[in-house]
Parts: sequence; structure tokens; C-alpha cells
Amino acid sequence: MLDSEFKHNFHTHTFRCKHARGETTDYCQHAVDLGMETIGFSDHSALPDNRWISARMDYSELEGYVAAVNRAKLEYPSLRILLGMECEYIPKFHAFYEDELYGQHEFEYLVGGPHFFTDDYGNWHGAYSGAVDSKALGHYGKYVQAMIASGLFAFIAHPDLFGVCYRNWDANTISCSRDILAAAEEHDVGLEINALGLAKIARKKPDNPFPLYPWLPFWELATEYEVKTIVNADAHRPEDLIRKTGAATSIQQKLGLDAMDHTLIGLPSQPQTA
Repeated sequence: MLDSEFKHNFHTHTFRCKHARGETTDYCQHAVDLGMETIGFSDHSALPDNRWISARMDYSELEGYVAAVNRAKLEYPSLRILLGMECEYIPKFHAFYEDELYGQHEFEYLVGGPHFFTDDYGNWHGAYSGAVDSKALGHYGKYVQAMIASGLFAFIAHPDLFGVCYRNWDANTISCSRDILAAAEEHDVGLEINALGLAKIARKKPDNPFPLYPWLPFWELATEYEVKTIVNADAHRPEDLIRKTGAATSIQQKLGLDAMDHTLIGLPSQPQTA
């Protein structure tokens, strides 16, 4: 599949997360220029306590973000535009996701984005650098399981992110992967094949570069489970709306992985509340 054939992206950021560029209307204009049909905005979630504020919007920006997406809907009626957010699953904020985002602000979908995980003591660790051994991988797998079981999220972004840190495909990574895949199958929550990772070349092995994700062994293992998958660009710039999506879709198609029905994202029947 060619990148230019990609028409529906549900993983899109804006300048508010501090590591992306562009306003909602910039992405929508580029989507129209590309002949796309759907764009779902899923910027990194604001949180009531403003944790991890260096890489997500400030809580005070939440209403402005909602207004910007709604304004884009009016300005670009030819596009199907959805209001979403990419979130960590923090149990004490379950009501925030449920009542404030889905309820008060009428979010149409949320994405589970596991960039962190907790240990036995409730301490948070970054998945990019913290999944260093079998114990940490076990914690990561359990965290993503809880995220899936929460019922809040339409799909889980880059579930294979742990491979950025722990690159060996062994009993530990297989166990972690099976935890995630079994939960996705049980709760019928989609898993994202993230195209952005194909553009990120690992820096640890310059003599043998590889994409940070998607991690092919994870997706090969996924063929043993009845899981649904979705390809997204994870766009952090308007020009990234279709970048590497053809290659990511090829992984999905060559392995025979079932695709989510993207037309259901944002509808009341989608996973939202537990």
C-alpha cells in the first residue's frame, strides 16, 4: 500500500503537547490536500495535577483544545473530524476521563498511550528507558492490561513500545506481549500499529539501525490471538499525516491481522466507560 492511499488517521497531535507542531486547522487543511476522509485529534492528555507537563498540554489548555477541534469541524465540513485524547491510565483519574472528558467536554474517543508504567510501590517509570528487565516488563504488561480493562479506550497506541528499551525477543518479552494480547482479545480493544516508529531509527546501534516500533515479533505473535488492529500515523506535524502508513499497513496485511472497523470509533458503542 502507498502512503497516499491512507485516508483515516486517529492519532494526531497539536502544538499543545510541546513536542508537536501545528494547530488543528493546519492538520485539517493538509488532510484535505491529501484527499483524506477522517482525522481524529488525540493530543497528549491534560491531567488535573499537571504531571509530565513537559510533554503534554497544561490542564488550563484543555478547553482551548476542545474549542480548536470543534472550530475545525465547522471550517472543514468535508472531513470527519473527531475529538479525542491520548492518555495514560491513572486509576485515580478514571472519573476525570469518564466525567470530564467524555461527559462535560463530549470527547468522542480516548486512546490509551502507555508511555509509563507503575511498579509494586506505585512509582512511575518511563517505558522508553525503564523496561530494562523481566520484572519491569511484567509491570509494563500488567499496566497495559489494566489500561485495556478500564473500558475507557477505543484502542491502545504502540503497545509494543517496551521494545524500545528491551530489544531482546525472549521469554520475558513474549510473556509481556502475551499479557497485552490476551487482554486485548478478552476486552475487544484494538491495538495500534504505529507508523511513526518506522521513521524513528534506533540510536543505540548506528551500525545496525532498526525502527523503534512496530516490533515485528510482537505482531507475529498477535496472529495467535483474535485481536483487532489499526494503523495510525501518530502525526506530530501536518506533513506527517500519512508518513510511513503504507509500510505499517503492509505489516498488517502481510500478517493477515484483522483491522478494526474505524467507522465505529467515536460512536457510543465504542469502549468508553467501565
